[in-house]
Amino acid sequence: MRALRWVLLVVGVLAAVLGVIWIGQGTGYFPYPPSSFMIDQTPWAWRGLGVAIGGLVVAVVSRRLRTPRSSSRRPSA
Repeated sequence: MRALRWVLLVVGVLAAVLGVIWIGQGTGYFPYPPSSFMIDQTPWAWRGLGVAIGGLVVAVVSRRLRTPRSSSRRPSA
């Protein structure tokens, strides 16, 4: 479960960063590479917003996943 948490966290953060880049390209604030088809294209800004929000949701969910606890660690009553 611990590995799954890390994988989800990394995927979520990378998706959020990718979404921010798409927003920057779609709005024209990040015109790189100059010949990109995404520059000043509003649909890419909206898609980037969706990807960024989705990435943040995945990252937050990954942090809230609980690791299973074995019954041998619980103190007996």
